[in-house]
Amino acid sequence: MQRRQLLKHMGAAIPAAALARAGRAADLLTPAGGASIAPGPFTPDWESLEKYQTPDWFRNAKFGIWAHWGPQCEPEFGDWYGHFMYREESDTYRYHVQKYGHPSKVGFKDIIPRWKAEQWDPDSLLALYKQAGARYFMALANHHDNFDLYNSRFQPEWNSMRLGPRRDLIGGWSRAARAHGLRFGVSVHAAHAWSWYEMAQGADKSGPYAGIPYDGNLATADGKGAWWEGLDVQALYAQRHAVSKGDAEGGVVNEHWHWRGGASIPDQAYCDKFFARTRDLIDSYDPDIVYYDDTVLPLWPFSDAGLRLAAHQYNRSIATRGKLDAVVTGKILNPQQRRSLVLDIERGQSNQIEPLPWQTCTCIGNWHYDRRIYDNNGYKSAQTVVHTLIDVVSKNGNLLLSVPVRGNGSIDEKERAIVEEIGRWMARNSEGIYDTRPWAVFGEGPVMEEAPAVSGAGFNEGKTKPFSAADIRFTTKGEAVYAFVMGWPGNGKVTIASMRSGGPHLPRRVSRVELLGSGRKLDFRQTAQGLVVNLPAEKPALHFANALKIT
Repeated sequence: MQRRQLLKHMGAAIPAAALARAGRAADLLTPAGGASIAPGPFTPDWESLEKYQTPDWFRNAKFGIWAHWGPQCEPEFGDWYGHFMYREESDTYRYHVQKYGHPSKVGFKDIIPRWKAEQWDPDSLLALYKQAGARYFMALANHHDNFDLYNSRFQPEWNSMRLGPRRDLIGGWSRAARAHGLRFGVSVHAAHAWSWYEMAQGADKSGPYAGIPYDGNLATADGKGAWWEGLDVQALYAQRHAVSKGDAEGGVVNEHWHWRGGASIPDQAYCDKFFARTRDLIDSYDPDIVYYDDTVLPLWPFSDAGLRLAAHQYNRSIATRGKLDAVVTGKILNPQQRRSLVLDIERGQSNQIEPLPWQTCTCIGNWHYDRRIYDNNGYKSAQTVVHTLIDVVSKNGNLLLSVPVRGNGSIDEKERAIVEEIGRWMARNSEGIYDTRPWAVFGEGPVMEEAPAVSGAGFNEGKTKPFSAADIRFTTKGEAVYAFVMGWPGNGKVTIASMRSGGPHLPRRVSRVELLGSGRKLDFRQTAQGLVVNLPAEKPALHFANALKIT
């Protein structure tokens, strides 16, 4: 289908019958670059993709850890460094000028070779994450900075084999994850480089550098005599285009992320290159899961690149593994898209049991490493992470937790302590997490009563009061129901109203209650008000969340 037709039918599905007449999936929607999709039952349209079924491995895994790590971690100054360093009013700009120099002279391209990752030890980190209870691991394959962290055939100048660490980072992460028995995923963010880097075309509005252009419009010829001589800077910055319309020009800046509100729309060559880069990533590293940091899919709805990538990955999984074993995530999905992909909610949770599996992604700090959070003891605690995990799992979801990696490839001692504490809790309580499904209700208590609904991509975490012993979350497996009490009650008793005698959720009376990790049978009585359980006199070491196994 031609680009102009896709633009005409913004958001409309491509007719399945028309695609079927086109022949094999490998021949469908071939871009100008000549790349095709793997043959198989899936075609790049929603009518085909909605036949997708989430594989059991993902539904059972529940917990993954993410290394959201790339050259933007080298300054150790937080997320979106390569964007905000070109915003004159931002703290990042001021930090950059002080540490590296003015962005007319030292742009983001000049940060990349400073990033050496000299302490990166993926095997040691994956051993730690496996011990913490993670069942899958996600590695950043590229960010909005457009720098590929693998041996990229279609971004050959700007990748980690040629610059910076001069190593195949995705290859190293993949080998370590699989050596430790973890499913492996990659996250892809580069579709947004087109608009994300637009600030690099600008200049200071005041001060000694007023009007002197930043480095976003440099050409290859400008590199003569510089360290980047012969490199095409525009292959990184992608800035030979008119910028998106700001609010003052009749645009809506908050809509640019969704390619609306006056956003500059990438050209066909950009879309074709993105498809080729991402297919190369999928084919070379065979990820179990691909996370797209996009509304619906990359470059949707003006390009079919994301549809083709999803169909390609599903077909390839069937061809190479004998079954559909792959996961593709997307954000802000309508019901049909929700059946076609796994919904990802960023830094937020659903407030209900979702009928289909989903994932929340969050971080214990900033997405990219931020030394200020370390210095100010600003990381999420293990308690907060565990409470989030339990809440998400009770609603049919998974938790993908980012542990920020320093520029040198290590994690700091405060992060390590948090991860280790999560591991100690999981060692005692993971029976109620892994391989479970939602119960009749996901929970009870005051936090449930005030939980906000998700809007947009998410971002509703932390908008309720903290969990306490008055809050309970449920999961189930086999004949057991697991009731997670989110604290230790002062009177040593738990009353679970949802399990009251004669209530609608239990077909038979409770016969046994035990505290996970102890094997000890607990005294209880089932009344018309609820199941009343007497807890042991001695609290567990990590008593901020306590799993009762009820049969």
